[in-house]
Amino acid sequence: MKTPVLREQLLTLLAGGAAHATFQDAVADFPLDRINSRVPDIPYSPWELVEHMRTAQYDILDFVRNVNYVALKWPDEYWPPKAKETSEENWKTTIKDFQDDLEALKRIVKDPETDLAEPLPHAPTYTVLREILLVADHNSYHIGQLMSLRRLIVRGG
Repeated sequence: MKTPVLREQLLTLLAGGAAHATFQDAVADFPLDRINSRVPDIPYSPWELVEHMRTAQYDILDFVRNVNYVALKWPDEYWPPKAKETSEENWKTTIKDFQDDLEALKRIVKDPETDLAEPLPHAPTYTVLREILLVADHNSYHIGQLMSLRRLIVRGG
């Protein structure tokens, strides 16, 4: 499937902002002294959520481009350890890595040689199209959670 219109729509979907906040909206000027904060009844901190997003997105990117892909163990390897907190430097690294991997996915979509509907050689029931839609869906879901969590932490409700 080499439809330019589909590629443009997928790129828009990955970027976000058409119907929901972008990743950049969610992390911009996030109070660094609150990245490890917890809210009652929410099982993760802002950093844990962003790190989960980064891990899951990287895992899907690896799945798409690596014929020797080895799946992570769910849920343990998709989330950082509960007791772990992060530093400002690691927060910024997580954000940069997330953005770099998102750009790598966009390059795959932009590449006219990528047949979006062709089954992956190592996973014949999966396609690049399916994986791009999965990333966009997963990211938009968690961006919404991060925006709500940010509101609860920064404004107190």
